[in-house]
Amino acid sequence: MEKGRKPIYDARAELSWSKILILAIQHVFAFFGATVLVPILTGLPVQTTLLFAGIGTLLFHVMTKFKVPAFLGSSFAFLGGFSAVKSAPAYVSLPESEQLAYACGGIVIAGLMYIVLAIIIKLVGVKRVMRYLPPVVTGPIIICIGLSLAPSAISNASQNWFLAIVAIAVVIIFNIWGKGMWGVIPILMGVVISYIVAVIMQVVFGIQTIDFNNIANSAIIGLPPITLAKFGTVAILQMTPISLATMMEHVGDISAISATTKENFIEDPGLHRTLIGDGLATSIAAFFGAPANTTYGENTGVLALTGVYDPFVIRLSAIIAILLGFIPKVSAVISSMPTAIIGGISFILYGMISAIGVRNMFENKVSLSKSRNLIIVSVILVCGLGLPSNGLAISAVVGILLNAILPGKDYEFGSTTEDSSEGTFAVKANRSE
Repeated sequence: MEKGRKPIYDARAELSWSKILILAIQHVFAFFGATVLVPILTGLPVQTTLLFAGIGTLLFHVMTKFKVPAFLGSSFAFLGGFSAVKSAPAYVSLPESEQLAYACGGIVIAGLMYIVLAIIIKLVGVKRVMRYLPPVVTGPIIICIGLSLAPSAISNASQNWFLAIVAIAVVIIFNIWGKGMWGVIPILMGVVISYIVAVIMQVVFGIQTIDFNNIANSAIIGLPPITLAKFGTVAILQMTPISLATMMEHVGDISAISATTKENFIEDPGLHRTLIGDGLATSIAAFFGAPANTTYGENTGVLALTGVYDPFVIRLSAIIAILLGFIPKVSAVISSMPTAIIGGISFILYGMISAIGVRNMFENKVSLSKSRNLIIVSVILVCGLGLPSNGLAISAVVGILLNAILPGKDYEFGSTTEDSSEGTFAVKANRSE
């Protein structure tokens, strides 16, 4: 961290409970916009989505021995699958509620594919699997994850560039010049201050930025609607292949979190455990009528900005998400946040994800002076950013194949040899630094 701010691993030992709560709320704001956008786009209920994002995150933490500071929010990867299911001849004449139920059934099966891969990793060993996923492959994939989200940030920010720039400026000011606690809640301050600016623009200057109608019409307390998934062959065949992309994205996200925290979570608690946690969270959420879950890069960006890596903070934000699922009024208030503010915050967070990918390659000594590495990175970036659909999955497959075929491999998972041209993020961070 800048200014010599040391990473905080045990927040409960170093911070008051009030500060920990503020940090958790900051994570809520980081995941909220994207998490609620998926149900809005698909027609699934927002309350149910928040409920199972929280439950899925807690389940993930249980499966990963409470070690990995990851939040699981709604996955955008399956949006195309929802459209395909709705337009399929087998379902096109059905009511939308049934179409969504069949789509969710397909996602249930897709989530189970994570467990299949986890079993393979457990049987053959993570070192054998990670031979095909060295930093020269995962680094560019992480970069693609961040940059592929860039158009979304631009689109959202373009709704009101003034508000977006205010949000960006506030985040930068608090992150660089903020003292003490103010320096570790830049995202929260960016959201709060820019939202206040939006209210002033609407009340004082009459510039419409916030829709208060949904807030007024929302109940204070209400049960999230539950719709059980239905299973159909067509929906399963359309949804299951998408899991290839999301599993590769998962490896990239876990690599990014490992690079950020300097803890090798792929080895401990193990990639098989993180996959099982993500897959179960996805299947359970979809079974009860919520979107697929995925490890959220937005929250990894918050980790990188704040240096607070304690997974307990993430779990507290998950509990808040569950509570919000039963409070429609609060959900409506947060949902009223202008899209431009989300875009401004995304500018920082999505760029931070890509920067983590660059850092992952740099710290693992991936030399781009070597032709094989340059070719692998180049092809992954072009496939991941240039292909219109399933680009991440295709880039991952192509990168894995090129790394396996091209001569000159010198990466060994878990190696800490200094003269290796491709090291590993297995080296533990000195917590006193």
